[in-house]
Amino acid sequence: MAQVCLVGSDDVNLRYELLSRETARNALVTYDLREPFENTIQVQTVSLGAAVALLNDLNWYLVRYTDAALVKVPSISESEWLSRELATAIRDDEVAPEDTGRFLTVYGIVDAGHDEGDTDEDAGATQDRPPLLVEPMLLTRTGDAIPEYDLRDVEDTLVVRVTKAEFGA
Repeated sequence: MAQVCLVGSDDVNLRYELLSRETARNALVTYDLREPFENTIQVQTVSLGAAVALLNDLNWYLVRYTDAALVKVPSISESEWLSRELATAIRDDEVAPEDTGRFLTVYGIVDAGHDEGDTDEDAGATQDRPPLLVEPMLLTRTGDAIPEYDLRDVEDTLVVRVTKAEFGA
């Protein structure tokens, strides 16, 4: 099984944009849509190939409405996600899964009601909202350790493996 997580751009409501369009709605109709983070959509597919195929089907919408498309494959990593480009390269046998852990994008995770600038009043109104992904940071893994996320105080992080080209190295 593989999971796909689409991270919406700040200026759009991702769920609305995808489900209001017939082609995207038809591509997603067989999936159980979840929202693990604010303005994201997550689905479970049967394989890495199915995950990449779904992203290809949604490409027109992804270019316009998302900041990132992520894939998690437990046989590659239980906790780390893959960028769309890296997932495609693995599926196409251009990159071996064991060669993918060096270049990373790390997102901070904060409670939706406790983002910088929110008042206590705002926090009460957002208690039921999912957490928020904030400021992705590029990091290089050396050995088994990942450098600490230091852009702001966060509750947790979401680690995404990326290609060398995406990393800009």
